[in-house]
Amino acid sequence: MKKRKIRALPVVALLAVLALVAAACGDDSAETTTTAATTTTAAGTTAATTTSAGSTAAALPCRTDTDNVLAGELAYYTGEFAPYGKMLTGSLTFPIDEVINLDPPLGRHWDFIAEDIGTVGEAAAAHKLIEEDGVDILISPAHGYGPYRSWFIEWEAAHDSPLGPTVHGGSIPFDIGGDVAEPIFRAQGPDAGLGAEATIYAGMIGAQTVVIFATQVEGFQLAAQAAEDAVPVVGGIELLTRIDAPATQDSYRTQAQQIADLNPDAVIMEAGSLESATLIREAAEAGLSTNWIGEPGWSQPEFLETLGMATIDTQLSVGYVSSGFRNDNAAWDSYSATFTGSSYGADPDFLGPDNVYNYTAYDLLVLTALAVEYGGSYCASDWAPAMFEVAAAPGTVCYTYADCLAAVRAGEDIDYEGVTGPGDFVPGGMNTITPVVILDKSDGTTETVNLDPVSTLEIVNQVSVPGGDGWAG
Repeated sequence: MKKRKIRALPVVALLAVLALVAAACGDDSAETTTTAATTTTAAGTTAATTTSAGSTAAALPCRTDTDNVLAGELAYYTGEFAPYGKMLTGSLTFPIDEVINLDPPLGRHWDFIAEDIGTVGEAAAAHKLIEEDGVDILISPAHGYGPYRSWFIEWEAAHDSPLGPTVHGGSIPFDIGGDVAEPIFRAQGPDAGLGAEATIYAGMIGAQTVVIFATQVEGFQLAAQAAEDAVPVVGGIELLTRIDAPATQDSYRTQAQQIADLNPDAVIMEAGSLESATLIREAAEAGLSTNWIGEPGWSQPEFLETLGMATIDTQLSVGYVSSGFRNDNAAWDSYSATFTGSSYGADPDFLGPDNVYNYTAYDLLVLTALAVEYGGSYCASDWAPAMFEVAAAPGTVCYTYADCLAAVRAGEDIDYEGVTGPGDFVPGGMNTITPVVILDKSDGTTETVNLDPVSTLEIVNQVSVPGGDGWAG
């Protein structure tokens, strides 16, 4: 395919507001060797695969041959996010299996492997996938990117590969990524945005006093700091206290009693689904009834299973901040019908088409594939600028992978309008989102509350989290 001339990056005034959000911290992940990678089937089962250490494929510049493409996930099968592992992998293999590989970009089939980061850390898993397995696409650099950032930049400079789409890279500072040097593009908003939006919602419901609780996980600490910083910006709210606690505890009864004694109008929680449900249940047992505002991990079934539906009736509200979706266009119609009719739709572990990880991952990987076709290669130097091109106006508006792919192959500029909205990326590679709060009901239903996107962006713009040493380049 003839390579296209890439236009200058689009500038949209409203989107540019996001570019000022700062979010930063690293983790302690050591750069060590990892265990064998795993392959994942449509049903979500994993099996060990064998790879030869020091694969020669990884030692070459970005491959422009006709061999299959290798996409590798930094996966969550152990550790504090283990309950999400199968679902998160399925959110990636669904668009690959059911959409992209039906007509892959440049005619090169995508093979998929996953490397667990929960035990060895993200840095070690990334080294394994890139150096040993020779992945062309590294999916979901996230909380642990800081410690291996310098190495990744050096590798990209030497190899022009791999591509770096990430579903949950919201803890990566906002100005990192979105270019050839660091080809990282993110499907969801910044973790700082989640925290600030929780405080915004607390103000919307009239909360005058709040408590912020966070487990000592880098992304949750980042969101909690943003929530705290947003309190004076939103105004009219008193922060009674902030509580930081270790992750993966069996009980948070001490913290629950402390919160119950303070009796806040709302509790903003930045913690995993199991920890959050445990604390809410124990606070309810201590006699507290209040508004609980959490994060997207509360969409996992483990949250409600651990909380118990009866507990919801004892509280004023239980809900979480998330990225919304649009169901009023052809993108949703195609995506939801394909998901529902596949093996993923039949398996309750994958949580259906309206799960936030499923639809954000879908849009991200569709955009990734379209940008490969548009740019003409799997080289980061072609792909990174093409990601901006296929996502934004001007161009022929299209809603499905098949239609957009056909338009690109016909030589047209395209503007992909997806399930999550316009699909546009701001400088730094962050996708635009529609902020919402999802309220759980005791009968199993949910209610969606939309946050005003303009005023929300203005407040998020004022919330800044200082950078940490883990992000030093």
